[in-house]
Amino acid sequence: MNKVVLMGRLTRDPEVRYSQGENSLAIARYTLAVNRTFKRNNDAQEADFINCVVFGKSGEFAERYFKQGTKILVSGRIQTGSYTNKEGQKVYTTEVIVEEQEFAESKNASGESGNFGQTSRPTPSEAVGDGFMNIPDGIDEELPFN
Repeated sequence: MNKVVLMGRLTRDPEVRYSQGENSLAIARYTLAVNRTFKRNNDAQEADFINCVVFGKSGEFAERYFKQGTKILVSGRIQTGSYTNKEGQKVYTTEVIVEEQEFAESKNASGESGNFGQTSRPTPSEAVGDGFMNIPDGIDEELPFN
């Protein structure tokens, strides 16, 4: 079985190209920075940088919505290959062929503004010591219950 699941942040915007021919296909490439679960130095977090490739509609989705720093979750399979470069040296490659991809956090959590004039709502991180969130004044009329 060849199955991989990764969660990390994009190191740059996806690079998208289209195949040639009558039915062109989007081919998106991006690199995920995936934190390691252990730390060598007590304060330094280490990461692996994993190359990913996604095809078709999913590639177009990545081009449109994924940006540098976006935290995403992908699943797919590992594929290895090799080629000979211009200097005649054999270069080995390893990449994840993405089968599924999705956001791993909300726009607000990633620092982007996506409220478009809506009243800001409390987030779970704003919970008070008793485990309940503070509800801002003046939001009573927007609650679905009384």
